[in-house]
Amino acid sequence: MKRTLITGGGGFLGRYLVERLLARGDEVTILGRTPHPDLVARGVRQVQADLADRDQVIEACRGADAVYHVAAKAGVWGSWESYFRPNVEGTRTVLDGCRLHGVRRLIYTSTPSVVFTGQPLVNADESLPYGRNWLCHYAHTKALAEKEVLGVNGRDGLRTVALRPHLIWGVGDNHLIPRVVDRARRGRLRVVGDGMNRVDIVHVANAADAHLLAEGALEDPGRAAGKAYFISQGEPVVLWEWINDLLRALGVPAVEKRVSFRAAYTAGALCEGIYKILGRENEPPMTRFLAVELAKDHFFNIAAARRDLGYEPGVATAAGVEELVAHWLGRMAG
Repeated sequence: MKRTLITGGGGFLGRYLVERLLARGDEVTILGRTPHPDLVARGVRQVQADLADRDQVIEACRGADAVYHVAAKAGVWGSWESYFRPNVEGTRTVLDGCRLHGVRRLIYTSTPSVVFTGQPLVNADESLPYGRNWLCHYAHTKALAEKEVLGVNGRDGLRTVALRPHLIWGVGDNHLIPRVVDRARRGRLRVVGDGMNRVDIVHVANAADAHLLAEGALEDPGRAAGKAYFISQGEPVVLWEWINDLLRALGVPAVEKRVSFRAAYTAGALCEGIYKILGRENEPPMTRFLAVELAKDHFFNIAAARRDLGYEPGVATAAGVEELVAHWLGRMAG
């Protein structure tokens, strides 16, 4: 029986990992701030703590054979400290816990935003350097954390790998798709740019499978250890076509109003300035980072993940959408 720790194990991706690890017979511990009695009832041990709780995080690593470090502060708005503390300092604490307690494998959930430059990314691969002109603290701090994770590979017997899943979606998502649907219903969503930009997405089940494959690949020190991998469906979607098809299937009017990228980017800069002056902590309706993400191509080559991890997206995009729509409509009917 393997003993596994998942930081953020009660979250969207974390729960899919819990399911898979329980199914293979692991003794699973999750670490997070929110209690999850349903998982505890199934035999999962929970350490209720924040990534800033250094002593508890380090202690949670004791006895683990593998650690999946999924927890992070995501988003496009907030102070530098609010991102640096959990994403960088919290990751350092996880690494300290692993090395102190002899954990052999660490799988880090990163993001393609670590290579963000504000420019389109077309069939990009892992040869890209880390980004610049970050425009949001999330991307910057995740890049700093990923560097440290990969930098400690091989020290004190710890092998590390970083995965970069892009736009995780599926049943159980309480962030991405619900926000899109809510904004569309309220008429607050606009097509940014020409509406033909292609982006990568990844079904949550595929993202979870990639994490388990990465753990297995760490058994061979020359295979995946110390490396980062983009993870996606393997075929980009035209973002606004995909969003509108999904909205129609859910009975929500498609997004028809448009705004140019330049106008959205300018509006984002203005919103950021106003929110900073007013000291507002809630997310502005538009930011420069968001304008770039909504208007420009960003999709990635997953040949390395296929080669080194044996990754293949098991849930096709069409099948995943069908499942998601059925779930939403069933919930609405209930």
